Amino acid sequence: MAREFDVIVYGSTGYTGRLVAEYLAQAYPGKDKPKWAMAGRSEAKLQEVRALIGAPADTPLVVADADDPASIRAMCNRATVILTTVGPYQLYGNDLVAACAETGTAYVDLCGEPAWMRQMIDAHHETAVKTGARIVFSCGFDSIPFDLGVLTLQEAAKAKFGRPAPRVKGRVRSMKGTFSGGTAASLKATMAAAAKNPSLIGYLTNPFSLTPGFTGPSQPTGMIPEYDTTLGAWVAPFIMAPINTKNVHRTNFLLGQAFGADFVYDEMMVAPGLGELGKAAAEAIAKINPLASDKGPKPGEGPSKEERDAGNYDILFIGEMPDGEKIEAVVTGDRDPGYGSTSKMIAEAALCLVQDVPGATGGIWTPGAIMGMPLRKRLIDKAGLTFTAG
Repeated sequence: MAREFDVIVYGSTGYTGRLVAEYLAQAYPGKDKPKWAMAGRSEAKLQEVRALIGAPADTPLVVADADDPASIRAMCNRATVILTTVGPYQLYGNDLVAACAETGTAYVDLCGEPAWMRQMIDAHHETAVKTGARIVFSCGFDSIPFDLGVLTLQEAAKAKFGRPAPRVKGRVRSMKGTFSGGTAASLKATMAAAAKNPSLIGYLTNPFSLTPGFTGPSQPTGMIPEYDTTLGAWVAPFIMAPINTKNVHRTNFLLGQAFGADFVYDEMMVAPGLGELGKAAAEAIAKINPLASDKGPKPGEGPSKEERDAGNYDILFIGEMPDGEKIEAVVTGDRDPGYGSTSKMIAEAALCLVQDVPGATGGIWTPGAIMGMPLRKRLIDKAGLTFTAG
């Protein structure tokens, strides 16, 4: 049965949710625009934000509250896709994922909380398969550029070598921008949950924690600075690697080991400078946790439009074949990763589920496994990303 809305942006009064709503209003005006609505706890605040971002005055508003499961379920019944920016998801997302799974409603979020994601997979994947609900976590900077970057590289490897690359390195060459207050809050919530329940630590440290029943070969930890001979440069730990690598392995798992059952993958940041300067920079980066400080943005806060527009990122993927041959892919984004680019990516992911893969099988997916190349095309055409390989 057709739903009232294509997409409901739940969390529209928060910082990132507001950016998503603003993007949809600006990128999709006119008669062919998707049917979308803004949702949050307060209708008055929703009205205020609608006016602030310049959305049409007739943009529908939906009142829903994570503390009111009935309102969450009612919201789900009105939309093809619920796009949620209301995190930390382990605190505010349980009822929403359950309601989407039970009502056959598609779902996208910005989650980087692997222990919670595994709990949701265990609890709701089979229900989502039965109802047709397409639930997709991690539809922002973690983990779309990395998930689709590996897919792009493997597509090129199969075309050139006739088989996927069994070893892929993700290397963040440059990144300008700050992490969101929501990301910091999610990390703190994850650490607090692990302190209360030590069994969750295994989900955080196991690279295959999102692939139930499958464990691949030993993986690099990416936690220690090292000299990367492939690049001829020092590399340092990358703060988002613990979630991105798990999502990439889940994509491989969901695609029937399309990258091979022996697939090895890691992510690190390229340190500036050569020789001893590069080594010193890598060691300094390794000691910094940008999410640990209380000086960063709080949930609901973020940089100015000028700061978001000045941001960017560049990620290199290197595929190594057994005979020593190599192949590369590059992903770039034209805005800061945590806000400007992320808000565009999740909006396009939601629309991709509606318009490009409406008949996809239900279940708990990754962006790469369920949307793949249709999403890549959207991101190139609309969201300021580039994907190149060769």
